[in-house]
Amino acid sequence: MNHRIILDLCGGTGSWSKPYVDAGYDVRLVTLPERDVRLYQPPENVHGVLAAPPCDHFARAGARWWKAKGHAALLDGLSVVDACLRIIHRAAPSWWALENPVGRLKDYLGDPAYKFDPWYFGDPWTKRTWLWGAFTPPQKTPNAVKPTLTGEPRKRDRTTKMSSSWKVQRSRTPAGFSRAFFEANP
Repeated sequence: MNHRIILDLCGGTGSWSKPYVDAGYDVRLVTLPERDVRLYQPPENVHGVLAAPPCDHFARAGARWWKAKGHAALLDGLSVVDACLRIIHRAAPSWWALENPVGRLKDYLGDPAYKFDPWYFGDPWTKRTWLWGAFTPPQKTPNAVKPTLTGEPRKRDRTTKMSSSWKVQRSRTPAGFSRAFFEANP
């Protein structure tokens, strides 16, 4: 059993940290609504931090709603990002990464350190994603598949796209990327 502590902030389903769980790491999932990162105090001896704050107020895919949501929604989203960065600073891990899809988070964090699409790692769909942080970039799958779908690999209709289950599916970290990130950042 590996006793290294990995914090999975705003991890939702825990799909990004799953390879660490499978390898026996001590993974602490800190995610809304059960555990709010804005109130979380990290333990001592954190080895790594994965942070995936909700993209509702940042992702370019939702840009048409930014004005209607107003500044309060943006400030709420930024408070979660700020909490993740505060935890990272306080924990001082060996490595850390903060993930979000293409969007306006770049306006607040600067240029991302790494950019990828799921198909780079064997998952046949697109979802341009950015990472900020201090980590070893994962290596693309040597025989990366070409994207055949935009979004998750399943048929979607208007009702599906508007459902809360679609949001969960869309926010899930692709398994191929999760494995590659784990291999590069043990």
